[in-house]
Amino acid sequence: MTDRPSAGRADFYVLKRADARARNVFACRLTEKAYLKDLKVLVLTGDDAQAREFDGLLWTFSDDSFVPHQIVSAAQPAEESAPVCIAVDPAIAPPVDLVVHLGNHPPDSLTRFARIAEIIDSDENRKRLGRERFKFYRERQLTLETHQIDE
Repeated sequence: MTDRPSAGRADFYVLKRADARARNVFACRLTEKAYLKDLKVLVLTGDDAQAREFDGLLWTFSDDSFVPHQIVSAAQPAEESAPVCIAVDPAIAPPVDLVVHLGNHPPDSLTRFARIAEIIDSDENRKRLGRERFKFYRERQLTLETHQIDE
C-alpha cells in the first residue's frame, strides 16, 4: 500500500539549459517564493554534500533575499519554527506544504507530501531521470503539471 495524500501533486519545472547551478538557483527562487507565501518547505537532496551546497547557495543566491532555513538529520531534528528544512531523508522531515526535490530518485515515502516540485534541466541524464520520476508519480496517481521555464 502506497502512503499517498488524497490531493497529491507533482509539478515539473523544465529549464532550457543544462546547468546544475541554474537548476539550484531556480530551486532557491522557488523555495523563497513559497517561504514568502508562508508555506513550510522541505528541500530534499540526494546526499549530505548536496544538502550543504544548497544550504550555502540559499544564503547567497540573491543579495536581496533572506530565507531562514536549517539542515535537518536524525541527529539534528527540525526546529518547529524553521520555515525551510533541507534534508536527505524525507522520513525525518516535519510536515510541510511543499517538497522541492533535488535528488535523482524519489523515495516512495515522498508521495506522502501534498505537493512536490521537481526541477529538470536539459542535461540528458537529468532529463532521463526526470522522466522516470514523472512515471513514478503518474503510477501513484498524483496530479502532474509541467511548466516550461524561460530563464
